[in-house]
Amino acid sequence: MNKPEFFATPGYGDSMRANLHYSQALRIGDRVEISGQGGWDDDITFPESLEAEIIRAFDNVERTLATAGATWRDVVSVHSYHIPESAEQIGQAQTRVMVEQFRKRMGDRAPIWTQIGVSALGAPKMRIEIRVTAIVGSDA
Repeated sequence: MNKPEFFATPGYGDSMRANLHYSQALRIGDRVEISGQGGWDDDITFPESLEAEIIRAFDNVERTLATAGATWRDVVSVHSYHIPESAEQIGQAQTRVMVEQFRKRMGDRAPIWTQIGVSALGAPKMRIEIRVTAIVGSDA
């Protein structure tokens, strides 16, 4: 059995580990699991625009995957957590931006995806969180 390796994303990951006692990524063999990544910057602040927040969350997933030796092209599963625009559904704008980013970052690869509406996330003003699983080398 392979030994688990834990990683902190450079920048915000070190402060998350020190202050909240968790790692941003775990690698066991060729499997990489990451904790949910929000659309924050290294100071854990969020942009005003929801679209910019979603794109930044995708950037943070990319940064976190890279710390463990993976890329978006290795991603096989995505869970996204959304503060819904209304009580009835996750907004079409959120879904549109998510799909645009999937296509931009993964090309023809279409991982499994579960989109979940929630009433709150881990930080004030946070509206999106993305968690992925990757299998390194599965893009070959």
